[in-house]
Amino acid sequence: MVTITPVLLCGGSGTRLWPLSRKSYPKQFVPLVGEETLFQASARRLHGTGLGAGGLGFAAPVVLTNAEFRFIVAEQLGQAGIDPGAVLIEPEGRNTAAPILAAALHLAATDPEAVMLVAPSDHVVPDAPAFHAAIERGLGPVSEGRLVTFGITPDRAETGYGYLEIAAPVADGAPQDLVRFVEKPDAARAEAMFGSGAFLWNAGIFMARAADMAAAFRHHAPDLCAPVEAALDRARADLGFLRLDPAAWAAAPDISVDYAVMEKAGNLSVVPFAAAWSDLGGWDAVWRESGPDAHGVVATDGATAIDCRDTLLRSDSDRLEIVGIGLDNIMAIATGDAVLVADMRRAQDVKLAVAALKAKQAPQATSFPKVHRPWGWFESLVIGGRFQVKRILVHPGAALSLQSHHHRSEHWIVVEGTARVTVDDAVTLVTENQSVYIPLGAVHRMENPGKLPMVLIEVQTGAYVGEDDIIRYEDVYARG
Repeated sequence: MVTITPVLLCGGSGTRLWPLSRKSYPKQFVPLVGEETLFQASARRLHGTGLGAGGLGFAAPVVLTNAEFRFIVAEQLGQAGIDPGAVLIEPEGRNTAAPILAAALHLAATDPEAVMLVAPSDHVVPDAPAFHAAIERGLGPVSEGRLVTFGITPDRAETGYGYLEIAAPVADGAPQDLVRFVEKPDAARAEAMFGSGAFLWNAGIFMARAADMAAAFRHHAPDLCAPVEAALDRARADLGFLRLDPAAWAAAPDISVDYAVMEKAGNLSVVPFAAAWSDLGGWDAVWRESGPDAHGVVATDGATAIDCRDTLLRSDSDRLEIVGIGLDNIMAIATGDAVLVADMRRAQDVKLAVAALKAKQAPQATSFPKVHRPWGWFESLVIGGRFQVKRILVHPGAALSLQSHHHRSEHWIVVEGTARVTVDDAVTLVTENQSVYIPLGAVHRMENPGKLPMVLIEVQTGAYVGEDDIIRYEDVYARG
């Protein structure tokens, strides 16, 4: 049985699925299609043994993400029943080349022959067995020291993807030599390439032996090697994560793996993949993948469509119902604090909305009212000049840091479960419908000693109620 190590890239923060995907909580961690998040589905697709006709199996995944998402990664993998082999923390985003090299060097240090499969964590691939079969077809070239990429057989002329040109169309999905990479085309060029049958969508999925991937970087992108190697050499363990060295990482060029290596490599093979695939690169893609009805309408549980055509209506707030009447080719997406309404043909322009909101310094551009933390989450319900009301959920067995505040006092009312509360030297259990007062300056902590989530309402009052008014004395999550 051939064992492959998945390398999952999940540090990105795309804007084309705003308002549901934002910098603070991007699309890979959201259940956009189905019950699981895209990240969980990606990890599950590349998990297990005895898969495929040839006995394909997967080792524990290597995950590359940033510090803000590290606990979300751990939590979502735990929910999916998957233990990661390593979670490498990128100090800052450097595109795709540097993290892929870091993964190759990390794997090659213990097994140069390890086969690594690099995959984004925000793609939809409904037919996992078909994808496993494509992976198996690529193992032959990999065993010969080649780099393998996977090209998606297009079902339409698409201007939102880059393309891979192959020598001739193939029916059996056999690996092909790459002729060239093609940038995202205009509409006329996309139609011509689609009609020729000699072009595939570039999925950004790669497979190679770790040593061969590292060698390709040394040959084609030597300026990346020294800083990435130094970042790994100076990396430090942080709980269950491996933090790459920030100073060394900052010196790595910000460049995609296509530009750095793949477009220069002469030993690149392409495996065509003809089954369904989507990178969910816009709300039009979500509409397609969600299965429109006979009228072309997709409406979620929180949405109602009346006499609509080719329309997506989606509400992700249990307190907001969205209704469309007589709409044609419209996408309307609502969250608790923002609503997007646009022509479906302008799906790729959603990033313009994010840019406009950033320019007016609107918090909705990048942040959600609900903020995820390693112990659970909180959301702001009401914010006033000298007060704030939050709803806070704490996972079973989790604890907030031991902390104090300079500018605010707090009142906690438990509405679900039981909290163990520390206030200076006093430790008490607070159950449902009980409350506790935290004076300004008091050293305090909240814990959930139970086996079910604990929920409380927090009322803050004071001259300043910002999240940066916090002094941590002790934290099980090793935050600064």
